[in-house]
Amino acid sequence: MSETIECVVIGAGVVGLAVARALALAGREVVILDAADAIGTETSSRNSEVIHAGIYYPTGSLKAELCVEGKHAVYAYCAERGIPHRRCTKLIAATRPEQVAQLEKIQAQARANGVDDLVLISGAEARRIEPLLACDAALVSPSTGIVDSHALMLAYQGDAEDRGAALAVLSPVRGGAVRNDGIELEVGGAEPMRLRARMVVNAGGLGAQALAAAIDGLDRRHVPPLHYAKGNYFSLTGKSPFTRLVYPVPEPGGLGVHISIDLAGQARFGPDVEWIGSIAYDVDPHRADKFYAEVRRYWPGLRDGALQPAYAGIRPKLGPAGTPAADFVIQGPDVHGVPGLVNLFGIESPGLTASPAIAARVVRILEPWF
Repeated sequence: MSETIECVVIGAGVVGLAVARALALAGREVVILDAADAIGTETSSRNSEVIHAGIYYPTGSLKAELCVEGKHAVYAYCAERGIPHRRCTKLIAATRPEQVAQLEKIQAQARANGVDDLVLISGAEARRIEPLLACDAALVSPSTGIVDSHALMLAYQGDAEDRGAALAVLSPVRGGAVRNDGIELEVGGAEPMRLRARMVVNAGGLGAQALAAAIDGLDRRHVPPLHYAKGNYFSLTGKSPFTRLVYPVPEPGGLGVHISIDLAGQARFGPDVEWIGSIAYDVDPHRADKFYAEVRRYWPGLRDGALQPAYAGIRPKLGPAGTPAADFVIQGPDVHGVPGLVNLFGIESPGLTASPAIAARVVRILEPWF
C-alpha cells in the first residue's frame, strides 16, 4: 500500500510536535509518525522540565539563539493556552571562593547572548532568600522557569490536529529512498505501508541518526556520530528545602547535579552525566553516593537516605566524553542536497525551551517546497 502526503514529521517528541504545529499553521498537510505508542516517551518526558534562560551557550550558536527566542515564545504560549508553568527563578551557586570568578564569566556569557537580567549576589544575600543554601555567591536568573512538558506537547499536538495534521503512533519508519517527486518512506507497524512526501522532517531524537542513515540517496557523510550521555535523577523524600531551582557551577557534559522543583513542589536532583554504549533507563541506586556528596556542597542539610531513584533520560550527544558540547544541527537541503528533507541532530537541552524557535527555523528552510 502506498500513499502520498505533503509533509511528514518523524518523531512525536516536543520538537517534532512543535514542527508539525508550525507546518500545519502554515497551511501544510502534515502526518506525524512515531514508533512508540504515545507522544513524548523518550527525551521529551525524561528531563528537568526547565524553561532555560539561555545563559551558558556559546554566543552565536543555535543553542544560544534558539533558546533565548524559544524562551519568550514558550512563556507567551503557555500564558495564552493556560499551560501550567511558573517563572520560579534559578540560583547558580558558587560553593567555593574560586568559583565566584566563574559566575562572573557566566554572567558575561549570558549578557552576550542577550540575557541581561542575571544578578550576582553574595552568599549572605542568597541565604536571605534561600536560608538553607550554602554558597559564597550566586547568580540569580529570574527568567528561568518550569513547565508541564506533557501539557506543552499536548497543546502542540492539539494545535496541529486542529489544522488538519494527523498523528500515527506505533508507526516506526524503517527506511526511505529519495525519489524524483519526493521521499518515499517505509513505515512499519500493524499495517506496513509506503508513504511518499514532498517534505520530510527527521525529528527522531535518539533515533535521528539511524533514520537518516536508512534513507537511500542521503550521503552518509552528512550523518554525524551519536553518543549517549545518560542523566540519572533522584527524588527527595520530604519537603523541598528551596523554593527556587538551584544549580552548581556547570561541569563538563552537563549543568551539574542540580535541584529542580516540579509544579507540585516536589524536589528532584539531577541529572548527572553517565556515558553509556546503549539505551538503558534504569537508575543504579549506588549512584546516590555521588549525589549526596555533590548536593551537600550547596545543601549540607541533606540527610542520609533522603534520595530515592526516580528516572533517567539520555542526551543525544554529537561528541564523546571529554569534548566540548556540540551545537544543535538543523540540516537542510543546502547541506545534504536532498530536496525537502530536514534532519535534526543533537537536539538535547535546551531543546524543550527552544522547540518553537526550532520549528520556525525548519519552516523557513522548507518554504521553497510549499
